[in-house]
Amino acid sequence: MHNLSHSPSTFARIDLGALAHNVTQVRACIAPSCEILAVVKANAYGHGSVPVTRALERLHVTRFGVASVEEGMTLRAAGIEAPVLVMGAVTTRDFPELIAWRLTPVLYRTDLVQQFSAALGNLPTAPSPYPVHLKIDTGMGRLGLSKDDLKDVAAAPAFRSQLRLEGVMSHLADADNPDPTYTEGQIKEFDAAVAQLATRAQQPPLIHLANSAGILMYRTAHYRLVRPGIMLYGYHTLDRMAGSISLQPILAWHTTIAHLRALQPGQCVSYNRTFVARRASRIAVLPVGYADGYNRLLSNRGMVLIGGRRAPVIGRVCMDMLMVDVTDCPAAKVGDEVVLIGRQGQEAISASEMAGWLQTIPYEVLCAIGPRVPRLYDPPSPS
Repeated sequence: MHNLSHSPSTFARIDLGALAHNVTQVRACIAPSCEILAVVKANAYGHGSVPVTRALERLHVTRFGVASVEEGMTLRAAGIEAPVLVMGAVTTRDFPELIAWRLTPVLYRTDLVQQFSAALGNLPTAPSPYPVHLKIDTGMGRLGLSKDDLKDVAAAPAFRSQLRLEGVMSHLADADNPDPTYTEGQIKEFDAAVAQLATRAQQPPLIHLANSAGILMYRTAHYRLVRPGIMLYGYHTLDRMAGSISLQPILAWHTTIAHLRALQPGQCVSYNRTFVARRASRIAVLPVGYADGYNRLLSNRGMVLIGGRRAPVIGRVCMDMLMVDVTDCPAAKVGDEVVLIGRQGQEAISASEMAGWLQTIPYEVLCAIGPRVPRLYDPPSPS
């Protein structure tokens, strides 16, 4: 979050009212007894982890997920006291700060369980028993115990003394595929692993599997906890859900026209002369570039909104600037608002559309918006 004494020329505006709407949409998909763990990793997908988490707390979301100890420390340093689950890779070097900041680890190897228990033994002031989650691999092929390892790890002596098995989780790899076969197989594998724990009277209170796509498509994967991420920020990757759920993008990315210039036929724009004017043209220079997260692959490909009309990006996107052709926007002038992502008049450019130009996903577009782009919140977060 930025404290600004001036109006920035380039900024991202975050609509916390739209965030509240999206939380309502998540709750409409799940049972009242099912909790939400809001995924706020990667700076809340580029939206600002601390202001977004505070806003979610005001919406009565009580659990949060991050990817690293450092991300969890950022929330704690901002005064956020809610349970924070570190869902990414951890090492023994992370344990002292993880414990000091009261973060909950996800453990995914037998030796990590032993090492974490030993670290707790060396810190007598640590909470006891300390809550942990165990992750099993049901087909993602990344972090996780096997189903057979899970039952043995959960039976380890540490879970009768220093550790409390608060949760068991896995991660869906293919939930946005129209063919449900693989995902249904993962759910079946996960259910079998959890059932093994139940036979040993080790059923943890939090069973969780569903990401955003899982929340929307697989009600049997909701269990006691769901982990919405991208849908909180207004997007999903399920074409077949178009029109069936009302999500509102919460981020709009704005800049302004810094300069206007005229080009004659045959004149060039930007590095490597990839754009050569074929007509007398009017060019706007915008103070935003790939250092801000506007991808260089959008050179001669992207579009922006000026005066409610689309204008094409021309020439190479530079580190700090890009150029657009405003020949067909005759009223454009220096200082005018330009929308990179968002709505202007009847036109809109979404992170999903930009992702299509880049042959990627909206997650990457949003996460890439750089730290030098101020995030402004509407309504402003309470101080």
